[in-house]
Amino acid sequence: MIKSLVSRSLPTEAVHRVKTIEKAAEARLPTEFGEFRIAGYKSRTSNEEFIAVYKGIVSENTVAPIRIHSQCLTGDVFHSSKCDCGPQLRFAMETIAETGYGAVVYQHQEGRGIGIINKIKAYSLQDEGADTIEANTRLGLEVDLREYGQCVEIIRDLGFKKVQMMSNNPEKLKAAEDGGLELVNRIPIEFEPSENTQDYLSVKKFQMGHLLELVS
Repeated sequence: MIKSLVSRSLPTEAVHRVKTIEKAAEARLPTEFGEFRIAGYKSRTSNEEFIAVYKGIVSENTVAPIRIHSQCLTGDVFHSSKCDCGPQLRFAMETIAETGYGAVVYQHQEGRGIGIINKIKAYSLQDEGADTIEANTRLGLEVDLREYGQCVEIIRDLGFKKVQMMSNNPEKLKAAEDGGLELVNRIPIEFEPSENTQDYLSVKKFQMGHLLELVS
């Protein structure tokens, strides 16, 4: 299901933006979803690195499905059922494969930017009854440290201008528009809450403003 958003014109100042990322490597990437390309990017302003997995020839009028995906080792690799990150990544790859073009930009900001060790500490507090926000604050950490500006730069560098963002996070939608992309549609990525994800998704919806319709 695709929900239409108000389309905005590409800002003229986007052409003159200072580039803060650089492509460091690129290769072919065959996957279970089909043939993709993979590119590694480095930030020019920090030590952060990014991965872009993409496919398709892009024209001026191509409206491509795009996802900015924050690293989730537990969900993406170990298939944790505490979150919906793994299924969201799979959905994005499947959508791009079916469409024939699009991209996933994978940012190394584990646990909304707190890192894997702190994320496991937060998991421990969640085992004791804390929600995801309470766990972070009890550890003296920010709720969400992620920034998406350089991810958007990478999307533009790959040649994508008109996009359908595969996301429930309004901050990612705002970053896309602020970064000079023309946001044509939003593609929700939502799954029926399970016993393990109900509280996690409720926090996302009611405390973080994520666009989730299946959560009550």
